Amino acid sequence: MKRHIFPTVISLMLIFYPTVITTSALFDPVNEVVEAATSESPHKVKTVWVTAYSSTPEETDDTPFITAFGTDTRDGIIAANFLPFGTKILIPDLFEDKVFVVEDRMHERKKNFIDVWMPSKELAIEFGIHQTKIIIMNQELSFATTQR
Repeated sequence: MKRHIFPTVISLMLIFYPTVITTSALFDPVNEVVEAATSESPHKVKTVWVTAYSSTPEETDDTPFITAFGTDTRDGIIAANFLPFGTKILIPDLFEDKVFVVEDRMHERKKNFIDVWMPSKELAIEFGIHQTKIIIMNQELSFATTQR
């Protein structure tokens, strides 16, 4: 008989994140792009879960201040698995017109999530979890121009 730890994970998420999460939302398949780019607007809009992380050993690998892209962690960096490195996005409902850049990755099970880098674990925990729309501004950044 297989033992599943997923109910425990859901319980922990509900304890640590003040936002109410329905289990149906956790089991929904990855949302597709809800608005495709058009000639009037070159941007795409997608609904995702937004969490936060910090450069602490328990939240990262053995190089907590270096992103998966090879750059230093800093304000404006996000981790996402479904977007290429260098992609710029907006999260208008949470951060107004602040531009974020994908330079880090999350655990492979995180398919419809983005993780915003925060300077402290306390701020990351306080941020919690949100489901919101992001605006994907571009997906065109040369690896060579931003690699350390």
